[in-house]
Amino acid sequence: MEAFHPLIAGLMGEGWVIGVVIVLILLVFGALLVMATRYKRCPSDRILVIYGKVADGQSARCIHGGGAFIIPIIQDYQFLSLTPLTMSIPLRGALSLQNIRIDVPSTFTVGISVDPAIMSNAAERLLGLAPREIEEMGREIIFGQLRLTVASLTIEQINQDRESFLASIRNNVEPELNKIGLYLINVNITDITDESDYIESIGKKAAAEAIQAARVDVAVEEKSGAIGESDAVREKVIRVAENLAASDKGKKEAEADRRVFVQGQEANAVEGENTAKAQIAATNAELAIKVAEQEAAADKGRKAADADRRVFVQGQEADAIAGENTAKANIAAANATLAEKEADARQRGEIARRKAQAEIQKAVARAETERLTAEEVVREEIDKRKVEIAAEAEAEKRRREARGEADAILAMYTAEAEGIRKVLDAKAGGYAALVDSCGGDARAVATLLMTEKIEAIVAKQVEAIQNLKIDKITVWDSGGGGNGEGSSTSNFISSLIKSLPPIHDVAGMAGVELPEYLGHLRPEGTTAEADVATDVEGETHPGAELAGTA
Repeated sequence: MEAFHPLIAGLMGEGWVIGVVIVLILLVFGALLVMATRYKRCPSDRILVIYGKVADGQSARCIHGGGAFIIPIIQDYQFLSLTPLTMSIPLRGALSLQNIRIDVPSTFTVGISVDPAIMSNAAERLLGLAPREIEEMGREIIFGQLRLTVASLTIEQINQDRESFLASIRNNVEPELNKIGLYLINVNITDITDESDYIESIGKKAAAEAIQAARVDVAVEEKSGAIGESDAVREKVIRVAENLAASDKGKKEAEADRRVFVQGQEANAVEGENTAKAQIAATNAELAIKVAEQEAAADKGRKAADADRRVFVQGQEADAIAGENTAKANIAAANATLAEKEADARQRGEIARRKAQAEIQKAVARAETERLTAEEVVREEIDKRKVEIAAEAEAEKRRREARGEADAILAMYTAEAEGIRKVLDAKAGGYAALVDSCGGDARAVATLLMTEKIEAIVAKQVEAIQNLKIDKITVWDSGGGGNGEGSSTSNFISSLIKSLPPIHDVAGMAGVELPEYLGHLRPEGTTAEADVATDVEGETHPGAELAGTA
Protein backbone atom coordinates (compact mmCIF):
# COMPACT_ATOMS: atom_id res chain seq x y z
CA MET A 1 0.00 0.00 0.00
CA GLU A 2 2.78 2.42 0.85
CA ALA A 3 4.42 1.69 -2.52
CA PHE A 4 1.05 2.04 -4.28
CA HIS A 5 0.34 5.63 -3.19
CA PRO A 6 3.50 7.17 -4.73
CA LEU A 7 2.71 5.42 -8.00
CA ILE A 8 -0.82 6.87 -8.07
CA ALA A 9 0.53 10.31 -7.16
CA GLY A 10 3.09 10.06 -9.96
CA LEU A 11 0.44 9.07 -12.47
CA MET A 12 -1.81 11.93 -11.35
CA GLY A 13 1.10 14.35 -11.57
CA GLU A 14 1.96 13.18 -15.08
CA GLY A 15 -1.73 13.43 -16.14
CA TRP A 16 -1.96 17.03 -14.88
CA VAL A 17 1.15 17.98 -16.81
CA ILE A 18 -0.21 16.30 -19.98
CA GLY A 19 -3.54 18.14 -19.55
CA VAL A 20 -1.78 21.48 -19.19
CA VAL A 21 0.29 20.74 -22.28
CA ILE A 22 -2.82 19.79 -24.27
CA VAL A 23 -4.61 22.98 -23.16
CA LEU A 24 -1.61 25.09 -24.15
CA ILE A 25 -1.45 23.37 -27.53
CA LEU A 26 -5.18 24.00 -28.09
CA LEU A 27 -4.81 27.65 -27.10
CA VAL A 28 -1.86 28.13 -29.45
CA PHE A 29 -3.73 26.36 -32.25
CA GLY A 30 -6.85 28.50 -31.65
CA ALA A 31 -4.77 31.68 -31.64
CA LEU A 32 -3.08 30.65 -34.89
CA LEU A 33 -6.47 29.81 -36.41
CA VAL A 34 -7.91 33.20 -35.41
CA MET A 35 -4.85 34.97 -36.78
CA ALA A 36 -5.09 32.99 -40.00
CA THR A 37 -8.77 33.87 -40.48
CA ARG A 38 -8.32 37.54 -39.59
CA TYR A 39 -5.14 38.08 -41.63
CA LYS A 40 -6.24 39.41 -45.00
CA ARG A 41 -3.99 39.49 -48.05
CA CYS A 42 -4.41 42.21 -50.66
CA PRO A 43 -4.25 41.17 -54.34
CA SER A 44 -2.31 43.32 -56.79
CA ASP A 45 -5.49 44.50 -58.56
CA ARG A 46 -7.25 45.67 -55.36
CA ILE A 47 -6.86 48.02 -52.41
CA LEU A 48 -7.54 46.68 -48.91
CA VAL A 49 -9.46 49.30 -46.89
CA ILE A 50 -9.44 48.75 -43.11
CA TYR A 51 -11.95 50.88 -41.21
CA GLY A 52 -13.05 51.21 -37.63
CA LYS A 53 -10.44 51.93 -34.96
CA VAL A 54 -7.35 52.40 -37.13
CA ALA A 55 -5.39 55.47 -35.99
CA ASP A 56 -5.92 58.93 -34.55
CA GLY A 57 -7.13 61.38 -37.16
CA GLN A 58 -7.75 58.67 -39.78
CA SER A 59 -11.09 57.26 -40.89
CA ALA A 60 -9.55 54.30 -42.74
CA ARG A 61 -6.22 52.67 -43.59
CA CYS A 62 -5.53 51.68 -47.21
CA ILE A 63 -3.08 48.94 -48.22
CA HIS A 64 -2.03 47.99 -51.76
CA GLY A 65 -0.22 44.68 -51.87
CA GLY A 66 0.89 42.65 -48.87
CA GLY A 67 -1.56 42.03 -46.06
CA ALA A 68 -2.73 43.12 -42.63
CA PHE A 69 -4.24 41.64 -39.48
CA ILE A 70 -7.84 42.72 -38.93
CA ILE A 71 -8.52 43.16 -35.21
CA PRO A 72 -11.84 41.46 -34.40
CA ILE A 73 -14.84 43.52 -33.23
CA ILE A 74 -13.16 46.95 -33.50
CA GLN A 75 -12.06 46.68 -37.15
CA ASP A 76 -13.51 45.48 -40.46
CA TYR A 77 -12.41 45.58 -44.08
CA GLN A 78 -13.51 45.91 -47.71
CA PHE A 79 -11.76 45.85 -51.07
CA LEU A 80 -11.61 48.55 -53.76
CA SER A 81 -11.02 47.33 -57.29
CA LEU A 82 -8.21 48.90 -59.35
CA THR A 83 -9.78 47.74 -62.62
CA PRO A 84 -9.92 50.75 -64.99
CA LEU A 85 -13.30 52.15 -66.02
CA THR A 86 -13.78 53.20 -69.66
CA MET A 87 -16.40 55.91 -70.11
CA SER A 88 -17.75 57.25 -73.40
CA ILE A 89 -18.28 61.03 -73.18
CA PRO A 90 -20.42 62.20 -76.16
CA LEU A 91 -20.01 65.94 -75.54
CA ARG A 92 -22.25 67.91 -77.92
CA GLY A 93 -22.86 71.61 -78.41
CA ALA A 94 -19.94 72.78 -76.26
CA LEU A 95 -19.29 76.51 -76.65
CA SER A 96 -15.69 77.39 -77.67
CA LEU A 97 -13.79 80.63 -77.03
CA GLN A 98 -15.07 81.94 -80.43
CA ASN A 99 -18.70 81.23 -79.42
CA ILE A 100 -18.89 78.37 -81.93
CA ARG A 101 -20.59 75.21 -80.71
CA ILE A 102 -18.64 72.03 -81.39
CA ASP A 103 -19.09 68.32 -80.73
CA VAL A 104 -16.20 66.58 -78.97
CA PRO A 105 -16.93 62.84 -78.68
CA SER A 106 -14.25 61.23 -76.54
CA THR A 107 -13.38 58.22 -74.44
CA PHE A 108 -11.92 58.54 -70.94
CA THR A 109 -10.24 55.74 -69.01
CA VAL A 110 -10.09 56.30 -65.24
CA GLY A 111 -9.28 54.18 -62.20
CA ILE A 112 -8.56 54.29 -58.50
CA SER A 113 -5.00 55.43 -57.84
CA VAL A 114 -2.51 53.78 -55.49
CA ASP A 115 -1.23 57.18 -54.36
CA PRO A 116 -1.83 57.35 -50.57
CA ALA A 117 -3.77 60.63 -50.67
CA ILE A 118 -6.00 59.52 -53.57
CA MET A 119 -6.51 56.09 -51.96
CA SER A 120 -7.77 57.82 -48.80
CA ASN A 121 -10.23 59.87 -50.87
CA ALA A 122 -11.44 56.70 -52.59
CA ALA A 123 -11.91 54.95 -49.23
CA GLU A 124 -13.96 57.88 -47.95
CA ARG A 125 -16.12 58.45 -51.05
CA LEU A 126 -16.21 55.27 -53.16
CA LEU A 127 -16.20 52.43 -50.62
CA GLY A 128 -19.23 50.21 -51.09
CA LEU A 129 -20.30 51.76 -54.43
CA ALA A 130 -20.92 49.61 -57.47
CA PRO A 131 -18.78 50.19 -60.61
CA ARG A 132 -21.82 51.62 -62.39
CA GLU A 133 -22.30 54.24 -59.64
CA ILE A 134 -18.61 55.16 -59.68
CA GLU A 135 -18.72 55.50 -63.47
CA GLU A 136 -21.79 57.76 -63.30
CA MET A 137 -20.10 60.00 -60.73
CA GLY A 138 -16.91 60.27 -62.81
CA ARG A 139 -18.91 60.96 -65.99
CA GLU A 140 -20.65 63.96 -64.43
CA ILE A 141 -17.30 65.45 -63.35
CA ILE A 142 -15.72 64.87 -66.77
CA PHE A 143 -18.66 66.44 -68.64
CA GLY A 144 -18.40 69.66 -66.63
CA GLN A 145 -14.61 69.99 -66.82
CA LEU A 146 -14.53 69.12 -70.54
CA ARG A 147 -17.00 71.92 -71.29
CA LEU A 148 -14.83 74.29 -69.24
CA THR A 149 -11.73 73.28 -71.20
CA VAL A 150 -13.43 73.74 -74.58
CA ALA A 151 -14.70 77.19 -73.53
CA SER A 152 -11.12 78.37 -72.87
CA LEU A 153 -9.70 77.43 -76.32
CA THR A 154 -10.25 78.45 -79.94
CA ILE A 155 -11.21 76.07 -82.72
CA GLU A 156 -7.69 76.20 -84.15
CA GLN A 157 -6.13 75.35 -80.80
CA ILE A 158 -8.51 72.44 -80.29
CA ASN A 159 -8.28 71.01 -83.79
CA GLN A 160 -4.63 71.61 -84.71
CA ASP A 161 -2.71 71.29 -81.45
CA ARG A 162 -4.17 68.08 -80.03
CA GLU A 163 -1.32 67.61 -77.55
CA SER A 164 -2.01 70.98 -75.90
CA PHE A 165 -5.75 70.24 -75.95
CA LEU A 166 -5.25 66.88 -74.22
CA ALA A 167 -2.88 68.50 -71.68
CA SER A 168 -5.53 71.14 -70.88
CA ILE A 169 -8.15 68.41 -70.43
CA ARG A 170 -5.84 66.49 -68.09
CA ASN A 171 -5.02 69.61 -66.07
CA ASN A 172 -8.71 70.43 -65.58
CA VAL A 173 -10.20 66.94 -65.19
CA GLU A 174 -7.60 65.06 -63.14
CA PRO A 175 -7.64 67.30 -59.99
CA GLU A 176 -11.42 66.99 -59.80
CA LEU A 177 -11.26 63.22 -60.20
CA ASN A 178 -8.59 63.01 -57.50
CA LYS A 179 -11.01 64.58 -55.02
CA ILE A 180 -13.23 61.48 -55.16
CA GLY A 181 -10.34 58.98 -55.34
CA LEU A 182 -9.97 58.55 -59.15
CA TYR A 183 -7.17 59.48 -61.51
CA LEU A 184 -7.09 59.91 -65.27
CA ILE A 185 -5.36 57.09 -67.16
CA ASN A 186 -6.04 57.96 -70.79
CA VAL A 187 -8.02 60.38 -73.00
CA ASN A 188 -8.93 59.58 -76.60
CA ILE A 189 -10.60 62.26 -78.76
CA THR A 190 -12.27 60.46 -81.67
CA ASP A 191 -13.42 63.35 -83.89
CA ILE A 192 -14.27 67.03 -83.55
CA THR A 193 -17.13 68.59 -85.55
CA ASP A 194 -19.10 71.81 -85.42
CA GLU A 195 -22.55 72.92 -86.53
CA SER A 196 -21.31 75.75 -88.84
CA ASP A 197 -18.70 73.59 -90.73
CA TYR A 198 -15.93 75.92 -89.59
CA ILE A 199 -13.55 73.05 -88.97
CA GLU A 200 -14.32 71.57 -92.41
CA SER A 201 -13.58 74.92 -94.06
CA ILE A 202 -10.25 75.13 -92.25
CA GLY A 203 -9.45 71.64 -93.45
CA LYS A 204 -10.31 72.46 -97.06
CA LYS A 205 -8.12 75.56 -96.94
CA ALA A 206 -5.21 73.63 -95.47
CA ALA A 207 -5.70 70.88 -98.04
CA ALA A 208 -5.60 73.38 -100.95
CA GLU A 209 -2.46 75.00 -99.57
CA ALA A 210 -0.83 71.63 -99.11
CA ILE A 211 -1.68 70.59 -102.68
CA GLN A 212 -0.15 73.77 -104.13
CA ALA A 213 3.00 73.38 -102.04
CA ALA A 214 3.23 69.74 -103.05
CA ARG A 215 3.02 70.60 -106.74
CA VAL A 216 5.86 73.13 -106.41
CA ASP A 217 7.94 70.64 -104.46
CA VAL A 218 7.34 68.01 -107.15
CA ALA A 219 8.56 70.31 -109.94
CA VAL A 220 11.67 71.28 -107.97
CA GLU A 221 12.44 67.71 -107.16
CA GLU A 222 11.96 66.62 -110.78
CA LYS A 223 14.54 69.23 -111.93
CA SER A 224 16.99 68.25 -109.24
CA GLY A 225 16.40 64.65 -110.11
CA ALA A 226 17.30 65.08 -113.81
CA ILE A 227 20.55 66.94 -112.98
CA GLY A 228 21.46 64.45 -110.33
CA GLU A 229 20.73 61.56 -112.66
CA SER A 230 23.22 62.81 -115.34
CA ASP A 231 25.92 63.42 -112.70
CA ALA A 232 25.33 60.01 -111.29
CA VAL A 233 25.73 58.31 -114.70
CA ARG A 234 29.06 60.03 -115.36
CA GLU A 235 30.35 59.24 -111.88
CA LYS A 236 29.24 55.67 -112.29
CA VAL A 237 31.31 55.15 -115.50
CA ILE A 238 34.48 56.57 -113.92
CA ARG A 239 34.08 54.63 -110.74
CA VAL A 240 33.46 51.38 -112.57
CA ALA A 241 36.67 51.71 -114.62
CA GLU A 242 38.78 52.51 -111.55
CA ASN A 243 37.28 49.64 -109.62
CA LEU A 244 38.00 47.18 -112.49
CA ALA A 245 41.70 48.18 -112.66
CA ALA A 246 42.13 47.99 -108.90
CA SER A 247 40.40 44.64 -108.89
CA ASP A 248 42.79 43.11 -111.44
CA LYS A 249 45.85 44.45 -109.56
CA GLY A 250 44.60 43.10 -106.32
CA LYS A 251 43.92 39.69 -107.81
CA LYS A 252 47.57 39.31 -109.06
CA GLU A 253 49.06 40.39 -105.71
CA ALA A 254 46.80 38.08 -103.78
CA GLU A 255 47.73 35.12 -105.99
CA ALA A 256 51.47 35.69 -105.47
CA ASP A 257 51.09 36.05 -101.70
CA ARG A 258 49.03 32.87 -101.60
CA ARG A 259 51.70 30.80 -103.36
CA VAL A 260 54.49 32.01 -101.03
CA PHE A 261 52.40 31.35 -97.94
CA VAL A 262 51.41 27.85 -99.07
CA GLN A 263 55.08 26.77 -99.68
CA GLY A 264 56.16 28.08 -96.26
CA GLN A 265 53.30 26.33 -94.50
CA GLU A 266 54.10 22.99 -96.16
CA ALA A 267 57.75 23.16 -94.97
CA ASN A 268 56.66 23.97 -91.44
CA ALA A 269 54.23 21.09 -91.50
CA VAL A 270 56.89 18.50 -92.46
CA GLU A 271 59.28 19.69 -89.74
CA GLY A 272 56.50 19.63 -87.15
CA GLU A 273 55.48 16.10 -88.07
CA ASN A 274 59.04 14.74 -87.52
CA THR A 275 59.35 16.46 -84.13
CA ALA A 276 55.96 15.15 -83.03
CA LYS A 277 56.84 11.56 -83.96
CA ALA A 278 60.03 11.62 -81.83
CA GLN A 279 58.15 13.06 -78.82
CA ILE A 280 55.42 10.42 -79.10
CA ALA A 281 57.98 7.55 -79.05
CA ALA A 282 59.70 8.91 -75.90
CA THR A 283 56.41 9.43 -74.20
CA ASN A 284 55.25 5.87 -74.92
CA ALA A 285 58.41 4.36 -73.36
CA GLU A 286 58.07 6.41 -70.17
CA LEU A 287 54.42 5.48 -69.97
CA ALA A 288 55.17 1.72 -70.19
CA ILE A 289 57.74 1.96 -67.36
CA LYS A 290 55.36 3.90 -65.08
CA VAL A 291 52.54 1.43 -65.75
CA ALA A 292 54.73 -1.55 -64.72
CA GLU A 293 55.82 0.20 -61.52
CA GLN A 294 52.25 1.05 -60.63
CA GLU A 295 51.06 -2.52 -61.18
CA ALA A 296 53.81 -3.92 -58.86
CA ALA A 297 52.95 -1.40 -56.12
CA ALA A 298 49.28 -2.25 -56.50
CA ASP A 299 49.91 -6.01 -56.02
CA LYS A 300 52.01 -5.32 -52.91
CA GLY A 301 49.34 -3.10 -51.44
CA ARG A 302 46.58 -5.61 -52.11
CA LYS A 303 48.53 -8.42 -50.29
CA ALA A 304 49.19 -6.22 -47.22
CA ALA A 305 45.59 -5.02 -47.10
CA ASP A 306 44.30 -8.59 -47.29
CA ALA A 307 46.52 -9.69 -44.35
CA ASP A 308 45.44 -6.70 -42.25
CA ARG A 309 41.82 -7.40 -43.06
CA ARG A 310 42.05 -11.01 -41.91
CA VAL A 311 43.68 -10.04 -38.58
CA PHE A 312 41.08 -7.32 -37.96
CA VAL A 313 38.14 -9.57 -38.81
CA GLN A 314 39.29 -12.31 -36.42
CA GLY A 315 39.72 -9.80 -33.60
CA GLN A 316 36.34 -8.26 -34.23
CA GLU A 317 34.69 -11.70 -34.24
CA ALA A 318 36.26 -12.52 -30.87
CA ASP A 319 35.11 -9.19 -29.41
CA ALA A 320 31.64 -9.75 -30.84
CA ILE A 321 31.32 -13.21 -29.24
CA ALA A 322 32.41 -11.89 -25.84
CA GLY A 323 30.02 -8.97 -26.14
CA GLU A 324 27.14 -11.25 -27.14
CA ASN A 325 27.71 -13.46 -24.09
CA THR A 326 27.81 -10.45 -21.77
CA ALA A 327 24.69 -8.99 -23.37
CA LYS A 328 22.82 -12.31 -23.00
CA ALA A 329 23.69 -12.45 -19.30
CA ASN A 330 22.52 -8.85 -18.80
CA ILE A 331 19.32 -9.59 -20.72
CA ALA A 332 18.56 -12.62 -18.56
CA ALA A 333 19.09 -10.61 -15.35
CA ALA A 334 16.97 -7.76 -16.69
CA ASN A 335 14.19 -10.18 -17.68
CA ALA A 336 14.14 -11.67 -14.22
CA THR A 337 13.97 -8.24 -12.59
CA LEU A 338 11.26 -7.17 -15.07
CA ALA A 339 9.20 -10.29 -14.33
CA GLU A 340 9.38 -9.57 -10.58
CA LYS A 341 8.36 -5.92 -11.08
CA GLU A 342 5.54 -6.90 -13.48
CA ALA A 343 4.15 -9.39 -10.97
CA ASP A 344 4.34 -6.80 -8.18
CA ALA A 345 2.74 -4.14 -10.42
CA ARG A 346 -0.06 -6.53 -11.46
CA GLN A 347 -0.76 -7.27 -7.81
CA ARG A 348 -0.88 -3.59 -6.86
CA GLY A 349 -2.96 -2.78 -9.95
CA GLU A 350 -5.52 -5.49 -9.16
CA ILE A 351 -5.83 -4.25 -5.58
CA ALA A 352 -6.27 -0.65 -6.79
CA ARG A 353 -8.82 -1.70 -9.40
CA ARG A 354 -10.90 -3.59 -6.82
CA LYS A 355 -10.83 -0.61 -4.45
CA ALA A 356 -11.70 1.79 -7.25
CA GLN A 357 -14.66 -0.38 -8.31
CA ALA A 358 -15.91 -0.40 -4.72
CA GLU A 359 -15.66 3.40 -4.48
CA ILE A 360 -17.37 3.76 -7.87
CA GLN A 361 -20.27 1.55 -6.75
CA LYS A 362 -20.67 3.63 -3.58
CA ALA A 363 -20.58 6.88 -5.55
CA VAL A 364 -23.15 5.54 -8.05
CA ALA A 365 -25.48 4.51 -5.21
CA ARG A 366 -25.21 7.96 -3.58
CA ALA A 367 -25.76 9.73 -6.90
CA GLU A 368 -28.81 7.58 -7.73
CA THR A 369 -30.33 8.28 -4.29
CA GLU A 370 -29.76 12.01 -4.68
CA ARG A 371 -31.18 11.93 -8.22
CA LEU A 372 -34.39 10.15 -7.14
CA THR A 373 -34.81 12.56 -4.22
CA ALA A 374 -34.24 15.57 -6.48
CA GLU A 375 -36.70 14.27 -9.09
CA GLU A 376 -39.41 13.77 -6.45
CA VAL A 377 -38.87 17.24 -4.98
CA VAL A 378 -38.84 18.82 -8.42
CA ARG A 379 -42.03 16.96 -9.41
CA GLU A 380 -43.88 18.10 -6.30
CA GLU A 381 -42.59 21.66 -6.75
CA ILE A 382 -43.77 21.65 -10.38
CA ASP A 383 -47.25 20.39 -9.40
CA LYS A 384 -47.47 23.04 -6.70
CA ARG A 385 -46.39 25.72 -9.11
CA LYS A 386 -48.91 24.54 -11.72
CA VAL A 387 -51.75 24.84 -9.17
CA GLU A 388 -50.61 28.33 -8.16
CA ILE A 389 -50.31 29.46 -11.77
CA ALA A 390 -53.74 28.04 -12.65
CA ALA A 391 -55.33 29.77 -9.65
CA GLU A 392 -53.64 33.06 -10.48
CA ALA A 393 -54.70 32.75 -14.12
CA GLU A 394 -58.33 32.04 -13.16
CA ALA A 395 -58.36 35.00 -10.75
CA GLU A 396 -56.79 37.28 -13.35
CA LYS A 397 -59.35 36.08 -15.92
CA ARG A 398 -62.26 36.87 -13.60
CA ARG A 399 -60.79 40.27 -12.73
CA ARG A 400 -60.36 41.13 -16.38
CA GLU A 401 -63.86 39.89 -17.30
CA ALA A 402 -65.37 41.96 -14.46
CA ARG A 403 -63.29 44.97 -15.46
CA GLY A 404 -64.40 44.52 -19.08
CA GLU A 405 -68.09 44.26 -18.14
CA ALA A 406 -67.81 47.35 -15.94
CA ASP A 407 -66.06 49.25 -18.72
CA ALA A 408 -68.76 48.18 -21.18
CA ILE A 409 -71.61 49.28 -18.86
CA LEU A 410 -69.84 52.53 -18.13
CA ALA A 411 -69.29 53.15 -21.84
CA MET A 412 -72.96 52.37 -22.63
CA TYR A 413 -74.29 54.74 -19.97
CA THR A 414 -71.73 57.36 -20.91
CA ALA A 415 -72.86 57.13 -24.54
CA GLU A 416 -76.54 57.34 -23.55
CA ALA A 417 -75.87 60.32 -21.30
CA GLU A 418 -73.86 61.97 -24.06
CA GLY A 419 -76.73 61.37 -26.54
CA ILE A 420 -79.36 62.74 -24.16
CA ARG A 421 -77.15 65.71 -23.38
CA LYS A 422 -76.68 66.48 -27.07
CA VAL A 423 -80.46 66.15 -27.70
CA LEU A 424 -81.21 68.48 -24.78
CA ASP A 425 -78.51 70.89 -25.93
CA ALA A 426 -80.02 70.89 -29.41
CA LYS A 427 -83.55 71.45 -28.01
CA ALA A 428 -82.30 74.17 -25.72
CA GLY A 429 -80.60 75.87 -28.62
CA GLY A 430 -83.75 75.57 -30.73
CA TYR A 431 -85.96 76.92 -27.94
CA ALA A 432 -83.54 79.80 -27.33
CA ALA A 433 -83.60 80.66 -31.05
CA LEU A 434 -87.41 80.43 -31.05
CA VAL A 435 -87.68 82.74 -28.02
CA ASP A 436 -85.32 85.19 -29.72
CA SER A 437 -87.45 85.11 -32.88
CA CYS A 438 -90.57 85.88 -30.79
CA GLY A 439 -88.96 88.89 -29.19
CA GLY A 440 -88.47 87.16 -25.84
CA ASP A 441 -92.23 86.37 -25.38
CA ALA A 442 -92.27 82.90 -23.76
CA ARG A 443 -96.11 82.64 -23.90
CA ALA A 444 -96.05 83.27 -27.62
CA VAL A 445 -93.45 80.55 -27.98
CA ALA A 446 -95.60 78.12 -25.95
CA THR A 447 -98.63 79.02 -28.07
CA LEU A 448 -96.69 78.47 -31.26
CA LEU A 449 -95.44 75.09 -30.08
CA MET A 450 -98.92 74.09 -28.99
CA THR A 451 -100.30 75.16 -32.35
CA GLU A 452 -97.84 72.82 -34.05
CA LYS A 453 -99.08 69.94 -31.89
CA ILE A 454 -102.82 70.52 -32.59
CA GLU A 455 -102.75 68.29 -35.65
CA ALA A 456 -101.16 65.47 -33.66
CA ILE A 457 -103.66 65.91 -30.79
CA VAL A 458 -106.62 65.77 -33.19
CA ALA A 459 -105.08 62.69 -34.82
CA LYS A 460 -104.86 61.03 -31.40
CA GLN A 461 -108.51 61.90 -30.65
CA VAL A 462 -109.61 60.49 -33.96
CA GLU A 463 -107.47 57.41 -33.35
CA ALA A 464 -109.20 56.92 -29.95
CA ILE A 465 -112.63 56.31 -31.54
CA GLN A 466 -111.83 55.24 -35.10
CA ASN A 467 -111.12 51.67 -34.04
CA LEU A 468 -114.44 51.27 -32.17
CA LYS A 469 -116.39 48.45 -33.79
CA ILE A 470 -120.10 48.81 -33.07
CA ASP A 471 -121.80 46.00 -34.95
CA LYS A 472 -125.18 46.52 -33.29
CA ILE A 473 -126.68 48.91 -30.75
CA THR A 474 -129.74 47.76 -28.81
CA VAL A 475 -131.61 50.66 -27.31
CA TRP A 476 -134.34 50.06 -24.71
CA ASP A 477 -135.93 53.37 -24.98
CA SER A 478 -139.44 54.71 -25.12
CA GLY A 479 -138.51 57.08 -27.89
CA GLY A 480 -138.03 60.21 -25.83
CA GLY A 481 -135.18 61.57 -23.91
CA GLY A 482 -137.38 62.63 -21.02
CA ASN A 483 -136.37 66.22 -21.31
CA GLY A 484 -137.43 67.01 -24.85
CA GLU A 485 -133.92 66.76 -26.34
CA GLY A 486 -134.49 63.84 -28.68
CA SER A 487 -134.06 60.13 -28.45
CA SER A 488 -131.57 58.44 -26.22
CA THR A 489 -129.84 56.97 -29.27
CA SER A 490 -128.88 60.39 -30.60
CA ASN A 491 -127.85 61.41 -27.10
CA PHE A 492 -125.57 58.40 -26.96
CA ILE A 493 -123.68 59.47 -30.05
CA SER A 494 -123.39 63.10 -28.98
CA SER A 495 -122.33 62.07 -25.50
CA LEU A 496 -119.66 59.87 -27.03
CA ILE A 497 -118.30 62.80 -29.01
CA LYS A 498 -118.48 65.12 -25.99
CA SER A 499 -116.47 62.66 -23.93
CA LEU A 500 -113.39 63.84 -25.86
CA PRO A 501 -111.87 66.99 -24.29
CA PRO A 502 -111.94 70.10 -26.54
CA ILE A 503 -108.65 71.43 -27.89
CA HIS A 504 -109.06 74.64 -25.92
CA ASP A 505 -109.30 72.63 -22.70
CA VAL A 506 -106.21 70.66 -23.55
CA ALA A 507 -104.33 73.91 -24.28
CA GLY A 508 -105.61 75.43 -21.08
CA MET A 509 -104.32 72.48 -19.09
CA ALA A 510 -100.88 73.24 -20.52
CA GLY A 511 -101.26 76.91 -19.54
CA VAL A 512 -101.51 78.05 -23.18
CA GLU A 513 -104.23 80.29 -24.54
CA LEU A 514 -105.00 79.61 -28.17
CA PRO A 515 -105.39 82.61 -30.50
CA GLU A 516 -108.88 83.92 -31.49
CA TYR A 517 -108.62 82.76 -35.09
CA LEU A 518 -108.79 79.16 -33.78
CA GLY A 519 -112.27 79.79 -32.30
CA HIS A 520 -113.61 79.67 -28.72
CA LEU A 521 -115.88 77.53 -26.54
CA ARG A 522 -119.62 78.19 -26.62
CA PRO A 523 -121.29 78.68 -23.18
CA GLU A 524 -123.73 76.06 -21.98
CA GLY A 525 -127.35 76.53 -23.22
CA THR A 526 -126.50 78.81 -26.18
CA THR A 527 -126.82 78.12 -29.87
CA ALA A 528 -124.40 78.65 -32.66
CA GLU A 529 -126.39 81.66 -33.97
CA ALA A 530 -126.06 83.43 -30.63
CA ASP A 531 -122.33 83.07 -30.73
CA VAL A 532 -121.91 84.97 -33.94
CA ALA A 533 -120.03 88.13 -32.95
CA THR A 534 -119.93 91.36 -34.76
CA ASP A 535 -116.99 93.65 -34.45
CA VAL A 536 -117.12 97.42 -34.10
CA GLU A 537 -117.37 97.86 -37.87
CA GLY A 538 -120.31 95.38 -38.07
CA GLU A 539 -118.34 92.50 -39.69
CA THR A 540 -118.71 88.88 -38.55
CA HIS A 541 -115.54 87.01 -37.31
CA PRO A 542 -114.71 84.23 -39.65
CA GLY A 543 -113.73 81.88 -36.83
CA ALA A 544 -117.03 82.21 -34.94
CA GLU A 545 -118.64 79.34 -36.78
CA LEU A 546 -115.96 77.03 -35.45
CA ALA A 547 -116.82 77.68 -31.82
CA GLY A 548 -118.35 74.72 -30.09
CA THR A 549 -117.77 72.34 -32.97
CA ALA A 550 -115.19 70.57 -31.00
